[in-house]
Amino acid sequence: MPKLPPPLPPAHLRDPGDSWVEGPDGRRYWGRFGAAGALVWHPPQGVLLQLRAEWSHNGGTWGIPGGALKAGESAHHAALRESREEAGVPAEGLETLHTEVFDLGFWSYTTVLFHAPDYFEPDSSDYESDDVQWIPIDTVSSLDLHPGFESSWPGLRGIIEEQRQKLG
Repeated sequence: MPKLPPPLPPAHLRDPGDSWVEGPDGRRYWGRFGAAGALVWHPPQGVLLQLRAEWSHNGGTWGIPGGALKAGESAHHAALRESREEAGVPAEGLETLHTEVFDLGFWSYTTVLFHAPDYFEPDSSDYESDDVQWIPIDTVSSLDLHPGFESSWPGLRGIIEEQRQKLG
């Protein structure tokens, strides 16, 4: 049975960042203050990807755990918070390798690439995730990827490959 989102709290109790932003072309983007996500790489396992819940925007696609920034929150902090909430990623022991910003002027998405030297078991119990798995680098492109992640994956993979060579 698919996971359903919990009912929304009343508007006055919601975080002001949890809303859609509409662009000049009519497309909508999640996160009033922008959004961020974490691409976590563990060399033996690959990268940690989330299968987005069917009910969500671009549901049924694989991407990175992430979401809306809260008012005054840094993208780096949001990426760590969202990845902990959606995939059980521990903030301790992660090394930031790269930060990439997709900026439309009125909205931006920040991807933070982390190296996880120690293995951890991901947790897909969050209602926004139908699954969370370590995916080998060479098989990522064969998945049905979230469109935003799909466009950034080749560059991010290149950075991971450079880091892999440095680590030996």
